[in-house]
Amino acid sequence: MTEQIAQTVSAAAAATAVATVPEAVPTTVSARGLCRYFGARAVVRDINLELRRGEILGLLGPNGAGKTTIMRMLTDNLAPSAGTVEICGIDMLDQPRKAKAHIGYLPEIPPLYRELTVSEYLTLAARLHGVEKRKINAAMDEVMQRCRLDNTSDRLIGLLSKGYQQRVGIAQAIIHDPDVIIFDEPTVGLDPNQIRDTRALIRELGARRSVILSTHILSEVEAVCTGVQILHEGRLVFAESISGLKQKGASLEEIFVRYTMNAECPVSP
Repeated sequence: MTEQIAQTVSAAAAATAVATVPEAVPTTVSARGLCRYFGARAVVRDINLELRRGEILGLLGPNGAGKTTIMRMLTDNLAPSAGTVEICGIDMLDQPRKAKAHIGYLPEIPPLYRELTVSEYLTLAARLHGVEKRKINAAMDEVMQRCRLDNTSDRLIGLLSKGYQQRVGIAQAIIHDPDVIIFDEPTVGLDPNQIRDTRALIRELGARRSVILSTHILSEVEAVCTGVQILHEGRLVFAESISGLKQKGASLEEIFVRYTMNAECPVSP
């Protein structure tokens, strides 16, 4: 009897252990061997990148390091010279429309139509992103609240301040609730309060999505991101988690200077 009880308890414990094993976090972005040449000039060289749901990756690098080129390739706005991109397991080259449906993108210069009102523009963005007609109004209400665009729906975009135009750009990138959001300098032109709000929004979005954030503000990466990659002259020269940096007591500024002052620096393990 004692042996039977022991076996039962052991089996129950094993079943509980199996039941409590966390599910694997899905990979949302996978880029392998990305290269881009303009003529004979290599702008991006053999970049590998992988991102999972719940991660926020900060892309750092001097001007001309290749950050924007990489983001354009990840969003199918520029074809890679070599390499592959998968978004939520969908090959970008084989099924670009299906893959892009999972992406929200805010380029450095927001793609705004200044002659439209905020509501007209966001309606257009929702349609282009494939939001069902019956869900457009609800989607607009949600992003306008998230991006603090209350009371601007009937205003012309061209008459808004730089900060509010940037908010509209963020709203169009998330209106279809994408799995992957890519921001190129999202806090440019914002005042300190708007920067704080935008960083809070990025953290919120990154809790159940994947976010790639390109910025020149090192403190922004430390405050918002879960990981960082540094590029220099088209190459990946450093990669680490933010928690890893903190555990080592490393200064991101010192690391950035060290790895971007010497193009021959190896990738960090």
